Amino acid sequence: MIAYRATLDVPRELVQFVADLLAEERRRRGTPRGSRALTCFWQAVLGVRWFRDRTAADALARDHGVSRATAYRYLDEVIMVLAEQAPDLRQALERAKDEGLAHVILDGKIIPCDRCKEPAVSVKGQVIDLWYSGKARTHGGNVQAVLAPGGFPLWVSPVEPGSVHDITAARAHALPALYRAAADLPTLADPGYDGAGIGIYIPVKQPADGRELDINTRTRNAIQRSLRCLGERGFALLNQRWRTLQHITASPSKIGDIARAALVLTHFEHGYIT
Repeated sequence: MIAYRATLDVPRELVQFVADLLAEERRRRGTPRGSRALTCFWQAVLGVRWFRDRTAADALARDHGVSRATAYRYLDEVIMVLAEQAPDLRQALERAKDEGLAHVILDGKIIPCDRCKEPAVSVKGQVIDLWYSGKARTHGGNVQAVLAPGGFPLWVSPVEPGSVHDITAARAHALPALYRAAADLPTLADPGYDGAGIGIYIPVKQPADGRELDINTRTRNAIQRSLRCLGERGFALLNQRWRTLQHITASPSKIGDIARAALVLTHFEHGYIT
């Protein structure tokens, strides 16, 4: 066996932030002092390692001197306490308005996960694989996000199965709040949100008869796309920094909580929360 040292490339303040959340949760549960295998700080290190590097639970258990089952339980606790800190969409939009943002961006992404075949009946009456996304050609969960004009993620939604289209997921989790904010905070979105409704601006589609769009409409489309495309940075900011989002090995039903936990980590690192 070869032993080596490694460095976790996150600020110590971030780990302490997670440790403080865990300590509060232990106090809430009435956990006796010294009854856990790891302190709150080292449980936070275990959890942040998983988010940052997708470190396998077996390796985490070995490195921290706990059982595999305990490592999984500690991970679930870290995900839970972080996800509970994530803002709801109403809070995120109120803050965006208070900060004077000109608009927000709505986008969706399939977070890949291990194959989890679950038969379901589609709206067309066909038997489908619930967690399989035909668009992304992979199993995963559909997560919606609302982002600042520069692409910084402000909010992420609970997960929907990968077979659910963006517009359907948005209707369930995002559009009601976005409608209420539309007068002061319009939303830019891609053509996948066609039919989303008032206040949600998408590019005008090319006419089916082959006619060319007029110059004013083409210019509007170009401006809308140039502003909206910055939203792509948001998911990249999440899944490049927190690599566990690149492929989830836990139950796909946990994808939403994991994404919200990663959002809170991102907000702390960027000074959006303290």
